[in-house]
Amino acid sequence: MLLCRSNQDVILENITLRHQLNIQQRNTKRPRIKYTDRIIFVWISYIWKKWRSSIVVVKPDTVVGWHRKGFKLYWKWKCRKRGRPNINWKLIKLIRKMNKENQLWSAQRIQGELAKLGISVCTNTVKKYMKKTTNESDNLKRQNWIPFLRNHSKDIVGIDFCTVPTLSFRQLYVFIAIAHHRSKIIHFNVTYHPTEEWTIQQLRQTFFYDHKFKYLFRDNDKIYSHKLKAAIKSFGLEDTSTAIKSPWQNPYAERIFLTLRHECLDHVIFFNAKHLYKILDEFINDYYNPARTHMSLNKDSPISRNVQIEGKIVSQPILGGLHHIYKRAA
Repeated sequence: MLLCRSNQDVILENITLRHQLNIQQRNTKRPRIKYTDRIIFVWISYIWKKWRSSIVVVKPDTVVGWHRKGFKLYWKWKCRKRGRPNINWKLIKLIRKMNKENQLWSAQRIQGELAKLGISVCTNTVKKYMKKTTNESDNLKRQNWIPFLRNHSKDIVGIDFCTVPTLSFRQLYVFIAIAHHRSKIIHFNVTYHPTEEWTIQQLRQTFFYDHKFKYLFRDNDKIYSHKLKAAIKSFGLEDTSTAIKSPWQNPYAERIFLTLRHECLDHVIFFNAKHLYKILDEFINDYYNPARTHMSLNKDSPISRNVQIEGKIVSQPILGGLHHIYKRAA
């Protein structure tokens, strides 16, 4: 009987029978068929035509079922959606570090900071590796003055006041002058009493030596008296006031106060005017003007930053770590 069979059939039959004996010798009352056993039986059925006569542990139909199931799993794996290739693990850790150290930053802000470090990555990739949040800030409404502001942004400066409470619940007033072209804060000051004379002094400090601006945007606050309007014209500026109850017509000034509150003022309790001025001075002169990236500036800062490609990435904390500046050190 054995002489009529080929060596391959005898070897495969021995392999099949030996493997079944190994299964039966396992220290269990009812030996379970493992994945490796299934693979071996399927492999034998594929290369040996007479495999059905030698399998005792399982039924032949079961082996055929395993083969079909494996065939489906193979094509399911082969046709899987691959998606975008994964980015470098070091870059993922850097994104998460920036997100952790700057919880007020959006994906666009982190992308802009990475661009200044010579790292090109899309916003969706940055957002993928950021900590998931439930509340998303609404997009700002489009302004009707946008074409005008874009065409005259180099010549326009906006001014406005905002109030900040102190520890003892006294009201402090912050004066801001912001250039529209680069969203740069060119002057600020703090006072308990924003009188007419004090405001004229702020305008003098802002525009007396700087004559590159032609238009001044402001609201209709009572502080803008005839004397103050005359002072504005004396500096060679065209006084442009917004319509009544239309703060959106002075968007840069309104937006900078929203930025100040969201990224600075809402996170500090101020003792007095001197304390508030010190915090604003660090935020504006050390971070906002020279380092903070803006979407409107193509991810650049008001004082333009050079893109750094080489060197180790180091971070410099601002306001005790509320924000950070990232640079490459030699």
